[in-house]
Amino acid sequence: MLVQSIGSFFGSRWQGAVPVERLFWRDLVLVGTAINITSSVAALILLGLKLPLAVVLAVHFAPVPYNIFLTFAVWRTTEKSSGAKASLMTLGATLWLILVMVV
Repeated sequence: MLVQSIGSFFGSRWQGAVPVERLFWRDLVLVGTAINITSSVAALILLGLKLPLAVVLAVHFAPVPYNIFLTFAVWRTTEKSSGAKASLMTLGATLWLILVMVV
């Protein structure tokens, strides 16, 4: 049941079945940013505990695949519509991905 729920979560976003506003603002900006901040804080704590650097880096970069997925999901969803709003969300998702990869 859980696997089906996870599959429908990712599938609905990849196929553009989720409204772009929810995908962008809730999933990418709010949840995605919260996951990245949590991962970075956890990595800093592990670094402070003198764990091996490989473990620290693995925790810090763990959200990268999810970040890429969300960005591409926004791109795919905005491709179905035109206008300034879709373009701004595509640009926003791209800038967000660059920001979370650098910081």
